[in-house]
Amino acid sequence: MTNSSLTDTGSKRILIVDDEVDIANFFKLALEHAGFSADMYNDPMKSLSSYKAGVYDLLLLDIRMPKMSGFELYDNIKKIDDNVNVCFVTAFEEYYNEFRKRFPHSEKTEWFIKKPIGVEELIRKVKSRLNYN
Repeated sequence: MTNSSLTDTGSKRILIVDDEVDIANFFKLALEHAGFSADMYNDPMKSLSSYKAGVYDLLLLDIRMPKMSGFELYDNIKKIDDNVNVCFVTAFEEYYNEFRKRFPHSEKTEWFIKKPIGVEELIRKVKSRLNYN
């Protein structure tokens, strides 16, 4: 990309896993427009089988998916890549309690993206999770 305002994010790679094709496409397009590199899967099993340690700077994982929840996918990816950085995506409030049990010392606001979300808020959350200023 030649737009200089995007050059600070171009090296950051993001993995999106959401069984809802429209949402995954929206996230991918929005993040790529902001200068990130994004890969997308609609099947958590396929994303896990092709996952390689050290490739992604951030994972955006939908919590509620068939075959495997985002929490389960994260647990499995952690076995491959212990340094993985994650944001969970959900439209359902009830997952906050499960999140609190799994990650008692984490701020839920920095680990969660609540659907629906607009482009600007998505980019702000992703940059925050990646420790941009």
